[in-house]
Amino acid sequence: MEQLVEDIKLQIIDALNLEDMTPDQIDNDAPLFGEGLGLDSIDALELIVILDKCYGIKLKSPAEGKEVFKSVNCIAEYVQQHRTK
Repeated sequence: MEQLVEDIKLQIIDALNLEDMTPDQIDNDAPLFGEGLGLDSIDALELIVILDKCYGIKLKSPAEGKEVFKSVNCIAEYVQQHRTK
């Protein structure tokens, strides 16, 4: 799970062009939207692409995405349970 969390952080940094950030600077439990990492709705679309492209996961609804994208740990847990790749 630790490697998966690290991989997700690197994918977020790469997909969202957060070039000045390192994985260590992203708190595993911090909110990704709003106060935490400060992502927005466009960034959410990028996260959806990461899940699909890297793990074969297609989210079924916006409500599901809201739960999955709460934090890096939430994404990692969801990926671990639902990945097809």
